[in-house]
Amino acid sequence: MIDDADDTTIYKVVLNHEEQYSIWPAHRDNPLGWTDSGKSGTKAECLAHINEVWKDMRPLSLRKRMEEQARQAETPS
Repeated sequence: MIDDADDTTIYKVVLNHEEQYSIWPAHRDNPLGWTDSGKSGTKAECLAHINEVWKDMRPLSLRKRMEEQARQAETPS
């Protein structure tokens, strides 16, 4: 097992269709369903970036469903 301090791998931040983030080794093809978000660097740099940009960890489909339910609740019948 590689200690994070000894890990020299360059990672990239990837994003799926639900707007969820992860890191992936930059030299490897993205896993199916994931796209590059534009950030790469050390593991710590990539995780720090995700921490900055991923404020709402709910999947996109859940956020949309909850927004729709809130709109329906505001609309009088």
